Amino acid sequence: MIKTAEIFPSERQKLFDRFEDRLETAYNLSRKVVSFQANKDEPIYRWFKYKEGFSSALVKYFLTEYSPKQGKVLDPFAGAGTTLFAAQELGWQAYGIELLPVGAFVMQTRQALNKIDIDKLRAITKNLWLKVSKSEDFKNHINHISITKDAFPDDTEEYLNKYLSYCSKIKDKNIETILKFAAFTVLEEISYTRKDGQYLRWDYRSKRVLPGKSFSKGKILTFEEALKSKLNQIIQDLLPQLTKSLFEQLENDPKEKPPVKIIESSCLEELPKFENDFFDFIITSPPYCNRYDYTRTYALELVYLGYNNEQVRDLRQSMLSCTVENKEKIEYLNNFYTSIGKSEAFEKIIAVYNSSEAMSEVNVVLDELNKLEKLNNSNIARMVKNYFLELCFVTYEMARITKSGGYCVMVNDNVRYGGEEIPVDLILAEFAENFGFNINKIFVLPKGKGNSSQQMGNYGRTEVRKCVYLWQKK
Repeated sequence: MIKTAEIFPSERQKLFDRFEDRLETAYNLSRKVVSFQANKDEPIYRWFKYKEGFSSALVKYFLTEYSPKQGKVLDPFAGAGTTLFAAQELGWQAYGIELLPVGAFVMQTRQALNKIDIDKLRAITKNLWLKVSKSEDFKNHINHISITKDAFPDDTEEYLNKYLSYCSKIKDKNIETILKFAAFTVLEEISYTRKDGQYLRWDYRSKRVLPGKSFSKGKILTFEEALKSKLNQIIQDLLPQLTKSLFEQLENDPKEKPPVKIIESSCLEELPKFENDFFDFIITSPPYCNRYDYTRTYALELVYLGYNNEQVRDLRQSMLSCTVENKEKIEYLNNFYTSIGKSEAFEKIIAVYNSSEAMSEVNVVLDELNKLEKLNNSNIARMVKNYFLELCFVTYEMARITKSGGYCVMVNDNVRYGGEEIPVDLILAEFAENFGFNINKIFVLPKGKGNSSQQMGNYGRTEVRKCVYLWQKK
């Protein structure tokens, strides 16, 4: 049988040849810096394991290296707000768009931390557990969806509802946010589940009938011990931060930091609302084209925040198409752009997408692999097609709202399906160039990303590029 790679090798290679001189191995950009790992020294990331996104060090490096003065910076996939708060520290006006409520809640907490009275927080937490445990007047705040049902021991579930009822009665909304966040961060520790890739893995002690080999996650903490430990950690981390802040005020008298603006919505809807040439810098990392479903990974956190089955399902469909369950958004986008009087922009974006020979080649190759049953899910071809189509819209809008001479920095990984590498970096570079960006550099990490064990078994051990793109508005 002829391999599909032998039938369709040319267009991706042509694109590689076109941008090869822009590819540069970046020995100063380790996997640690372009991931969450370098954030472990920051309190918010010690409190909550948010593994999506990049480090504050990466943000500060690009802002200081490529911009002589502060301005407006945007992250259209803001996550937990790394770009926003790192830029704020450097005096930038930061804007972030985030659809996933988990990231939005973390950012709200970060804002609340700047406004709380630490002594008041300590006083409230002193006898907090006694008040919560004795409470009889509480509501059922957590309404499970199918993938989280029976995630907690019964007594833990009751205490969680008591705790949320107690928090809702606190008049100081910033203190309420911090207290809710403390429980939010320990949901996995007090549950029968563990995050495993894009799913929740269930402990054998749960009420669920589980297929396959039994799994034990080890000790499952009681809500009391987990909450007390987390609140103590938060307070201990805040005390030196407070002392440092006061010292800096006395020594340096710094100006007040510019505000951070958080927009809780889809960037597909929000980016078109910004005026032309509004931002000086964009730093972002969209979801990767890797089938990762954040609504499943963070299912416990979503129900804790009050989301029901229908809302989670709608959320999954609203997010960038990076899972096999995502349906195409082309009709929705057409209607949306028409409704805001931007039909010409819609047609231009579609034309750029359709003009990419490498993109067409990828779509044809994946369709062929589908027919040969070489893909482990028949919806992968649809997912990849729509992922790039939606990012084509995002790229157009980012180019439109970036000032002349301004920069866009994007972190993303290439992917491989059915043995075929999809050069995300090159295809997006082609889109960006068509919309008015110069492709200054595609910084390639010294160590790439290995393929899955399943793909290694079928196609051997290979690496795909992990990159940071640097585009500049013409």
